[in-house]
Amino acid sequence: MAYIDYYKVLGIDKQASEKDIKNSYRKLARKYHPDLNPNDKEANKNFQQINEANEVLSNAEKRKKYDLHGEHWQHAEEYERAQNDQKNRQSGPSGYDSGQAGDFSDFFESMFGNSGGPGRGRETKYRGQDYQAELHLNLQDALQTQKQTLTVNGKNIRITIPAGIENGQTIKIPGHGAAGKNGGPPGDLLITFSIKDDVNYIRVGKDLYAITPLDLYIAVLGGEVTIETLTGKVKVKVKPETQNGTKVKLKGKGMPVYKKENEFGDLFITYQVTVPIDLTERQKELFKELSES
Repeated sequence: MAYIDYYKVLGIDKQASEKDIKNSYRKLARKYHPDLNPNDKEANKNFQQINEANEVLSNAEKRKKYDLHGEHWQHAEEYERAQNDQKNRQSGPSGYDSGQAGDFSDFFESMFGNSGGPGRGRETKYRGQDYQAELHLNLQDALQTQKQTLTVNGKNIRITIPAGIENGQTIKIPGHGAAGKNGGPPGDLLITFSIKDDVNYIRVGKDLYAITPLDLYIAVLGGEVTIETLTGKVKVKVKPETQNGTKVKLKGKGMPVYKKENEFGDLFITYQVTVPIDLTERQKELFKELSES
């Protein structure tokens, strides 16, 4: 797997704070979101990398491992264990070099297939290949955490899909890839989620955007409208003299935040004032009188 500089992907430096990471992610996610860049493969690729970078750098533990081990951060525990084993092999009970250290680490043999040099007297262990899969969901499916059963190479694998999963996001199921060779570890199953565009909403991260028609009379005089959200209908008061294109925010009516319980984005509504049609002669006269007044 090619090395990806997550800091470069988000356009920040290694001293960036959690707030810097969050702000940069939101800005870039809006810019490259597939819903705003239809049929743009490059934008979709950038969006996936942005999500991947944010998932690592916004998590303090993962970020620490990434800073220490770079592209091998996911195998940090094995790497550190291998280093300790290497030190133990290099030193006897008195702490002197035993002269039997061999190559640096069996860890790299299992990951990359190094033979460890001639004459080791054993077969090289190879890590199994990763499997790639794509799972299609509707926007409604991403509202709640759910379980699904996948069949991979004849085996049923039950997975948990966290609420708030995003289009293009990939999750890893460790150990469910191809079997390793010569006793090497198995690969992983990488599932990329494809979330179908919704006809009523545009999703940008945890927030939703929608257009709602607004009756001319309510726009002028004020009143109340019923707004459809993903979790049901809500009534919203409209101020008198509301202009076409006015935006309102319905707090907490967006998407759930990925892996953060009871946190939700917002729903942003843009009013589209509708002009009445099929007016009676009397109604036209009233409008004329209004315009002349």
